[in-house]
Amino acid sequence: MSIRLDGKVAIVTGAGGGLGKAYAKLLAARGAKVVVNDFGGKTDGTGGSQGPAHQTVDEIIAAGGEAAADVNNVATQDGAKAIIQSAIDAFGTVDILVNNAGILRDKSFHKMELSDFEAVIGVHLMGTVYCTHAAYPVMRDKEYGRIVCITSGSGLFGNFGQTNYGAAKLGIVGFMNSLKQEASAKNVFINCVAPLAATRMTEGLPLFSEEAFSYIKPEVIAPVVAYLASEACTSSGDIISATAGYYAKAQIVEAEGFRVPLGSDVTPEIIASNFGTIADMEAARPYPNLVEEIKAALAPVMS
Repeated sequence: MSIRLDGKVAIVTGAGGGLGKAYAKLLAARGAKVVVNDFGGKTDGTGGSQGPAHQTVDEIIAAGGEAAADVNNVATQDGAKAIIQSAIDAFGTVDILVNNAGILRDKSFHKMELSDFEAVIGVHLMGTVYCTHAAYPVMRDKEYGRIVCITSGSGLFGNFGQTNYGAAKLGIVGFMNSLKQEASAKNVFINCVAPLAATRMTEGLPLFSEEAFSYIKPEVIAPVVAYLASEACTSSGDIISATAGYYAKAQIVEAEGFRVPLGSDVTPEIIASNFGTIADMEAARPYPNLVEEIKAALAPVMS
């Protein structure tokens, strides 16, 4: 099966470099008309330049693809609306949205200014929300859309010095988990990718050797995004970890747990003595939505 995007219009935010650029170029190579959005700021979100977005567009066109540049800021409602309007003005519609734009302001929590927390939340989480909110009516009306959001292992598993980034990235997962309940009926599917790649945001991290960086290129992440952005993908609500040729679904699960008899008194001592069972993940299972989790938790009451 060949994955093609002919006739589809894609928006990739933060596509002036790194991962976003790799996504945009592959989507274009597979036939999509691509709006390359990039505010052109530094990794901390300061500054701004039109150069990166136009550079990516030039490379796509030079390779025979179709693309248009957009330099609006995803972190404002007006900016997000303008990005979607850029796609409509240039190519008539929106079929694919890749919410990739992001910044970093890493610092241990006790040293972090709340303005740095808010800025990271504003770009990653609210940028995803704003752009999706602007694109979703177009997709819903024509009953077709593919939304790919970028989460991170920092949100899924935690990372020192990234409370702001981790909160934003796990917030995106929560956003996806609820939107999929509404959007799937309209043939609009939303999924997340948790990438790890060598970009300007990961340069200098002590975790990686120079050899490791040679294998974790953005180009090995882009195929996952291209698949999730395609008509071939009919799943919604998945999180795919991707790096260096490794691809795996990540999922939030709940332990089998411990249950006291209905009507029994519960004390902190009972919780303490049974905490090993409460925290035993051997029989953990996922739930497709909150209703199913509630049904399992309240099974004795609801039967």
